[in-house]
Amino acid sequence: MAKKKLDAIDIAAQQRAREQAEVEQAFLTGVRTLRDFIAPSSVEIQASYFRLGAKYGRTIYVYGYPREIYTGWLSSVINIDEVLDISMFIYPVDTQVVLNNLRKKVTQLEASMNINAEKGRVRDPAMEAALQDAEELRNQLQIGSEKFFRYGLYVTIYADSLDELNFIQHKIETIFGQQLIFSKVASNQQEQGLNSTVPQLMDQLQIRRNMNTGAISTSFPFTSADLTDGKGVLYGINMHNNGLVIFDRFSLENANMVVFAKSGAGKSFTVKLEALRSMMTGADIVIIDPENEYQKLCDAVGGSHIRLSLNSDTRINPFDLPRVIDTEEADDALRANLVTLHGLLRQMLGGSVAGSIGLTAAEEADIDQALIDTYARVGITSDPLTHNSTPPTIHDLYDTLLHMGGTGPQLAQRLRKFTSGTFAGIFSQQSNIDINNAMVVFNIRDLEDELRPTAMYIVLNHIWNITRTDQKKRMLIVDEAWQLMKYEDSASFLFSLAKRARKYQLGLTTITQDVEDFVGSKMGRAIVANSSMQLLLKQSSSAVDVLSSVFKLTEEEQKRLANFPVGQGLFFAGQNHVHIQIQASDTEYDLINTSPTKQLPSETPIGGYGAV
Repeated sequence: MAKKKLDAIDIAAQQRAREQAEVEQAFLTGVRTLRDFIAPSSVEIQASYFRLGAKYGRTIYVYGYPREIYTGWLSSVINIDEVLDISMFIYPVDTQVVLNNLRKKVTQLEASMNINAEKGRVRDPAMEAALQDAEELRNQLQIGSEKFFRYGLYVTIYADSLDELNFIQHKIETIFGQQLIFSKVASNQQEQGLNSTVPQLMDQLQIRRNMNTGAISTSFPFTSADLTDGKGVLYGINMHNNGLVIFDRFSLENANMVVFAKSGAGKSFTVKLEALRSMMTGADIVIIDPENEYQKLCDAVGGSHIRLSLNSDTRINPFDLPRVIDTEEADDALRANLVTLHGLLRQMLGGSVAGSIGLTAAEEADIDQALIDTYARVGITSDPLTHNSTPPTIHDLYDTLLHMGGTGPQLAQRLRKFTSGTFAGIFSQQSNIDINNAMVVFNIRDLEDELRPTAMYIVLNHIWNITRTDQKKRMLIVDEAWQLMKYEDSASFLFSLAKRARKYQLGLTTITQDVEDFVGSKMGRAIVANSSMQLLLKQSSSAVDVLSSVFKLTEEEQKRLANFPVGQGLFFAGQNHVHIQIQASDTEYDLINTSPTKQLPSETPIGGYGAV
């Protein structure tokens, strides 16, 4: 009976062995089939290169490093626009073995230095630096703050011809050489080099260098910036690592942003997308729209669309004062508005651009006195309790100038076109607008070109007064900001907003396509410096040189900046910047796109992006 049981067990074991052998045979057959599938048609190994089918390849190894290397030193090679494979092999070394070797090395260095000193030789700085590094490493290893490793770095490059292969090799060696990193071609070891860089975990070259933890960490290959925050809005896709760029602009030192792009690169689309998404986080949006690009979005979200023109009934009084609660702010409200009105009148009277009539010192003094008297005639003084009175208008200022001595009558005549002349009405009466809405768009497209900068200045001042009166999280978007930068006073006012916006929970966004004039002016550069976020979309060739100097762009970034497709650019936030792809959903695209050539759904670019 026992024998029959043993025979049955043997039969079962043999059956399992046969099944296991069949499974192994099937697995090996599959492996061979996979290798045949991915293998090149032929492999040819030469002394300094190899060929895989029609492709040429060459393996380079790194054998020398400088005394100090810094984080990201390998990123320039990783991000180069060439086909290459990079392998890193890291072998841990027992700490005690390293300590014993370091002790011997320190002894040798000290002995050599003592001998040199006894013989009166000049000190050797290299030997002193080596001794200092060895002692420091001993201390760090002893307390466990550092480990020791053997590190191997191999790069295999590929090309379609030997000349191209040599050119790519020169580029790689130049990048390494600029950082005092020395590399060589693996002569007569190209097969071993290929095996070491294909993904099969084989280090057949075995060319290694001693490194501690700090040094080896600098070679971490995935060093692309990550701008994903725990809160905020989605700006787009990080093209370095396909991660999401989610960011809260109000979490930075200021919430200001500048957007530079040539016409058609998608700057208005990008800003509208951010505005739409920011509304979902509770932010109010105020927009100065010179080209009627935001009306469609404004209507879609139930916003207030205010059209400014000489034929409209909209009125904005530049003499309005903010109704602030803070005592210090209230004391300063009248004085601040007088300064703003000085700049506005210089612009209205033609005194802010080259070749204009300008204002003399006497005229400046008369305007100052006239402004103070005009407010006083309606009962408004420096006392904050009087600031709730109905403010004066330009008509009142005109009357004050007309009946005062000095240059007043002449100034009144120059101001008359805004009171009873061509430009009368729109800015010479009491305000009748209300921006108590989640989105407010000031459309100035229908204003004459001569009046546009003045209108932008007055609207900005009105928005600023509302911002100081009712403090909440807001975004102020100024499109075509270059029109303000043409005038010294309006540029200075815009810069003042950029500096003071954070105190009132305001984020200023300035958009321009005239990069040279904007960045070329003193105030323009100051606005950029006071903006924690910058977005550079596709630029003209002339603008690239200007922006590369301002933003310290690398050679690769400069090259890409002039060739970005629509919707891609460089996104700067704080100390980091990434290559970003702006993406919108189909619904957002339908709400935002105002391109004159409406695309069909099948023609919509990747991510639903449309340019304006």
